[in-house]
Amino acid sequence: MNEEVEQSLVSVCKGISMRFEIWFVEIGVDENHVHFLIQSVRMLSAKNIAQTIKSITAKELLRLHPEVKSKLWGGQFWSIGYYINTVGQYANEQVIQKYITEQGVEKNNYKKFQRNQLNLFD
Repeated sequence: MNEEVEQSLVSVCKGISMRFEIWFVEIGVDENHVHFLIQSVRMLSAKNIAQTIKSITAKELLRLHPEVKSKLWGGQFWSIGYYINTVGQYANEQVIQKYITEQGVEKNNYKKFQRNQLNLFD
């Protein structure tokens, strides 16, 4: 993902944050994955959050950067699956952060390009 597409992704995610109660604490990429560390309200299910993010980001990034489609396997921006973990008894922000940064073929491929503060109260 080049820097222009990365910046568009951040911009689209900021728009999602304004429309939905989904806050992007961190956005990063490795060789062929995008990773989000997200905070949201309890009323939104993890599935709903994933569907919202995947549908809006795919539509907007392909609209803003049509050249990206030719580089995608099968022309799809996102794969069908996703991994979600929540903060609770067995995981905290640091555990989830470690999982995100250690993804990829090589551990040093992860590139963080957006980081915000985790909100405790609104």
